[in-house]
Amino acid sequence: MLKLKTILAFAVGAVFLCTASAIAAPIVIKFSHVVAEDTPKGIMANKFRDLVTERLGDKVVVEVYPNSQLFGDGKELEALLLGDVHLLAPALSKFQKYTPLLQIYDLPFLFKDMAAIDTFQQGPQGRALLTSMKDKGIIGLEYLHNGLKQISSNDPIHGPGDAKNKKFRIMTSDVLAAQFEAVGAMPLKKPFAEVFTLLQTRAIDGQENSWSNIYSQKFYEVQPYITETNHGILDYLVISSTEFWDGLPADVRPVLEECLKESIVAGNAAAAQKDLDDKQKIIDSKRSEIITLTEEERAAWVEAMKPVWKKFEDAVGKENLEAAIASNN
Repeated sequence: MLKLKTILAFAVGAVFLCTASAIAAPIVIKFSHVVAEDTPKGIMANKFRDLVTERLGDKVVVEVYPNSQLFGDGKELEALLLGDVHLLAPALSKFQKYTPLLQIYDLPFLFKDMAAIDTFQQGPQGRALLTSMKDKGIIGLEYLHNGLKQISSNDPIHGPGDAKNKKFRIMTSDVLAAQFEAVGAMPLKKPFAEVFTLLQTRAIDGQENSWSNIYSQKFYEVQPYITETNHGILDYLVISSTEFWDGLPADVRPVLEECLKESIVAGNAAAAQKDLDDKQKIIDSKRSEIITLTEEERAAWVEAMKPVWKKFEDAVGKENLEAAIASNN
């Protein structure tokens, strides 16, 4: 009997130790992204990590993996759904496979400036789009800015006719493909990590990106011209899987949401400043000439690309399109 009591006591103690260990184990959140740490996305991710550490201590550990260290942009969404990562911030163009609605952000010359983008994203239509992929297991948490897009190229580009027959790398978006096809160019969907080599070897003629990405990825070193078109936005959507996010403890998730909101403010502030600073660094480098469009040249681009809006009106939703147009007022 004594031996049995000893065995039972040992078993109960083992269960208690295992339970206590399980309770003490921190929640690990792997945040993977594909750009450098000094970009707006990198700054936001690191700020989020630091805020979580400050407010939740050992309860939650955020691990940040920049520069495609964990997954490239071609595999990260699949990894999220498999539970191999928990937070991502892909470009809005990457979600076509999961919902057509977010393609609204790829429509060329739809938003006149960043203020218009903020108005739309924080309005009812913009917020509703955050949950447009829940049926696919993905939940949008917040938008993050990276700036307006410019076109870099091997040859000078002023009017839309200058882009004809040239190959441009784009993200996996049918809208972006239609955008370049509208001016007679050849869009090629390629992973972000391959862009520098493609440009360096002249396998492609150019690409579109924000000033911070053009600078941090050194595209300006292998592209002699950058046309300041401000034709589209390069924003990101911070996402998680619905399974992971909804499964977080009730006392943890609200804290994470507040940390994320604050880190987004920091990321957006960095985006606005880096937009100015990185453009100036490119100018100072004298490696790439920046072409400023005249009003007539910009009007020609708008006229050439605006039919893309009508083409995708049904896909993005007429109500969403009208709200986006109204945000410019």
